[in-house]
Amino acid sequence: MYWKIIVLLVLSLFAIPVTGVFAYTGEVDTFFATPAPCPTGLVFCGKHLWVADRKTDSLYAIKPEDGTIHKSISTPGYQPVGLAWDGKYLWCLDNEENLIFKIDPQTGIALKTIPSPSTSPKALAWDGKFLWVADNLAREINKISTEDGTTITTIPAPSSDVQGLAFDGKYLWVSDRTSNRIYMVTPEKGEVILFFDSPGPYARGLAWDGKNLWNVDYQTDKIYKIKIGDKNKLFCTNEKLEALEYTNQVRNYGPGTLEELDIYLAIPQDLDNQKIIGKIEFMPEPTDILTDKWGQKVAHYHYQGVKATEFITVGMKIKAKLYSTKYFIFPEKVGSLKDIPKEIKEKYLVDDTKYSISDPFIQKSAAEAIGDEKNPYWMARKIYDYVQDKMRYELSGGWNIAPTVLKRGTGSCSEYSFVFIALCRAVGIPARYQGSVALRGDDASTDDVFHRWCEVYLPNYGWIPVDPSGGDQPSPEAQAAYFGNLANRYLITTVGGGGSEYLEWNYNSNETWTSSGKCKVFVEHIGEWSPLSEQQLSEQERIESAKTCLPKK
Repeated sequence: MYWKIIVLLVLSLFAIPVTGVFAYTGEVDTFFATPAPCPTGLVFCGKHLWVADRKTDSLYAIKPEDGTIHKSISTPGYQPVGLAWDGKYLWCLDNEENLIFKIDPQTGIALKTIPSPSTSPKALAWDGKFLWVADNLAREINKISTEDGTTITTIPAPSSDVQGLAFDGKYLWVSDRTSNRIYMVTPEKGEVILFFDSPGPYARGLAWDGKNLWNVDYQTDKIYKIKIGDKNKLFCTNEKLEALEYTNQVRNYGPGTLEELDIYLAIPQDLDNQKIIGKIEFMPEPTDILTDKWGQKVAHYHYQGVKATEFITVGMKIKAKLYSTKYFIFPEKVGSLKDIPKEIKEKYLVDDTKYSISDPFIQKSAAEAIGDEKNPYWMARKIYDYVQDKMRYELSGGWNIAPTVLKRGTGSCSEYSFVFIALCRAVGIPARYQGSVALRGDDASTDDVFHRWCEVYLPNYGWIPVDPSGGDQPSPEAQAAYFGNLANRYLITTVGGGGSEYLEWNYNSNETWTSSGKCKVFVEHIGEWSPLSEQQLSEQERIESAKTCLPKK
């Protein structure tokens, strides 16, 4: 027992490496204790990490290898909250004084003082020429002059409680203690490119060492070294085990007869966000299994002579693991349009009735959206922003073609998808859609509305989810959550590029019929969710369920 305590005490003195099977952006590489109990700001000076502490009113230079203290100096103010390094001097933001001090790190002397541009400054960064100051009350980040503190430009903060800033040479990194997330944002407009959960519950200062991001946590009193841009581009969290029973019913109220009735159920497959457990149970067994031109498998049911008052009910029961997925996309690592495989272009750049790519209004809108942009990520992102700017969500029934929808300025999730896909294909970005049954709030719930969104093909990354209707949100954080991210509340049944010979423009299921005489036909689609536990699975299903090939936290 005593030797275990001694080992733990020894380990606590040194940096603790954290290793896992998968390496991903946001993974903690190592961590160690802070030099004092109330850490706030953090910066890297090329050799040491500097940590500000508001309780001891000190700045500590520590070795990034193990966290040992190299030296310490007193702060000029009484509430240091942010640190920056300009290549020669430290800059220290003081929340109580609302001042920013330029400090000689050798002597600790404050060489210059400039006013903060805001009333609630919380974080500081240096971009090579200017300082950046975050205000968590105004939800702004200001770029200011070191001459006199004049604000040069202001961008929106990604979230409500910014506590840390760092600059990596191109992007700003922002930590938020309320959302417990760290964001990579553009300094030009404050657009969130990606985000991940912070290592601790009270993320404060950030530092960039040229390769890795560092974060100091106020609650755990630890400094974390975080991997950025690592091998795995996909990360899965929030695993959920669910059962879905999907029902399609066709009712013939007559008085005539449905001579031929065909029902098609889209069969879900294993995808990044979902793993199908066991065999799908069809009710009843389908006539046959077909594959449409997009590669979508469907269960096909064929009936003849469906008389008045006869109801035909088919369905399927599915057990699945659902995940929240994040795709860590770094725009500079995305290839060019020339790098997109020929077979992808041939399949997902074609026109279709709902898209009308050749329509002059679509062509004009696409050109207006992207301007002179050549990077496929930014082309898709600008189209995403453009659609949100020009449209608002309205579920009014019916699916119009993309030019009509865009001119009208309102649409359902499907109509948003038609517009987004049309604009992407018009500029050479392959795009398609996914259709799903959605969890509506509770793990035991019913869905009869369903949801559709898009995917774009980005070279070096593959197919990336984009939900233009879901992304119609006010904050940069909320907008980013629908570009390259997918929540664990969808079972995707359908992946399609356009009209299908079986599903037509529907998803989840479709039905067609011929009739003789007057027939009043009513169709109902419904998905019923039930949460599952591992104990409810068979032994074979538990074995299948345990097999995951996805990087998870």
